[in-house]
Amino acid sequence: MPDRTALRRPRTTRTRRDAATGDAIDVAQALALLKAAASPDHRAGLARYGIPDTHALGVPMRDIQALGKRFGRQHPLAQPLWDSGVYEARLLVAFIADPAQLTATQMDRWCRQFDNWAVCDTLCLHLFDRSAHAWERIEAWARKRGEFEKRAAFALLAGLAVHDRHTPDAPFLAGLAHVDTAAGDARNFVSKGVSWALRAIGHRNAALHAEATTLATRLAASDDPTRRWIGKDALRDLSRTTVRAKVAKAPKGRAKKT
Repeated sequence: MPDRTALRRPRTTRTRRDAATGDAIDVAQALALLKAAASPDHRAGLARYGIPDTHALGVPMRDIQALGKRFGRQHPLAQPLWDSGVYEARLLVAFIADPAQLTATQMDRWCRQFDNWAVCDTLCLHLFDRSAHAWERIEAWARKRGEFEKRAAFALLAGLAVHDRHTPDAPFLAGLAHVDTAAGDARNFVSKGVSWALRAIGHRNAALHAEATTLATRLAASDDPTRRWIGKDALRDLSRTTVRAKVAKAPKGRAKKT
């Protein structure tokens, strides 16, 4: 069983100017700017990446990020943008919502409404992984039945593995237990998220690389095809010379505070 206390760490490490605000703007103005940046060709290409275009305008991610940088963190704007249902508006939420003001309830509500991997991953990697609620949400979402809710647990775990430079190894070891439990889920976006989290944890340092490799080896030998695929996918990455060299130089995870 994972150490639940290890997963409930109140701090994250993202220290960018997340609280900075830029041009004051309302939801109508934000949507108008998104529409002005839209491209029919880009919208038509979303389907190639498994992204529904029903509520999409066709705005490239670079333009969404540029608007996010222009607006800065304006948390009151986040919920109206989300409620618009527009695909690009929901992506923009990742860059204008303030992680310090996010509540677990708000994170759960948005997670329940994920309907594609792009919104799921963008919020997890640019917003949720900066929240004080991040570790608790991993534990909660890993038990969900919905495909994108469950993927969110592992996208968030992968995001923390890459971005959080201060959390000790214990929560990531507990995260590997969630990887093991979910590795038999054959749904495409879950299995890929699980593999992603396993590989990301294995990139942190030598100790976690060894634990991730042990788990990946066991999964690769499984009779279950999904568990076997995840194990082999992770082993291909974790056994690369460049990865081994990187983790050998990485500092050890800090000891858990008592």
